[in-house]
Amino acid sequence: MSTTATTVSSRQRLLDAALSEFRTRGYAATTVDDLCRAAGVSKGAFFHHFASKEALALAAVEYWNTYTGQLFAQSSYHALPDPRDRVLAYIDLRGQLLRGELAQFTCLLGTLVQETYESHPALRAACRAGIEGHADTLVRDIAEAKKKYAPKATWSPESVALYTQVALQGAFVLAKAQDGLDVAADAVAHLHRYIELLLPASTGSRPTPKPRRTPQ
Repeated sequence: MSTTATTVSSRQRLLDAALSEFRTRGYAATTVDDLCRAAGVSKGAFFHHFASKEALALAAVEYWNTYTGQLFAQSSYHALPDPRDRVLAYIDLRGQLLRGELAQFTCLLGTLVQETYESHPALRAACRAGIEGHADTLVRDIAEAKKKYAPKATWSPESVALYTQVALQGAFVLAKAQDGLDVAADAVAHLHRYIELLLPASTGSRPTPKPRRTPQ
């Protein structure tokens, strides 16, 4: 294996370890040793790529944003002709992603910012940019749906887009508190209902998804 391939591989393993360890243990409780052990690399390899744990966390946030951004950008709901359907299908997709262990579906950004909002301003800023950036991807669909279904409403598409992230992050917190998926699935179903109320279909409300535990 070439030196370049080894370098890329060890850096990638550290990024993957950061996503898993930070979401499982939390930022403060995760040590450089934990990250090296999870990645299967030496401390020398760690500090070859990252000057500190915070530097790795910042890179992990960027990596997370790229990965999740591609996931949602490539999702089939974008092809739906009706903007209301696209917004609701996005929420349904978030419900479908609730599977596996808590650390596999909870958000890296939400986990990090809860711990580091005061102690690590650079991490707080990166997490804020990631969460708000994802919300921004919903604004166009929500604006089109508002124009079609609720043109006289006083709320803004930007505020609703950000609220979807508030509801989802809260769902993750409750899932951690109750150590289970059911409460998160129920919260996502309530979010679906709320958006239906904000954007009442002229032909009547369509069936609301029933909260259910996603099979692991």
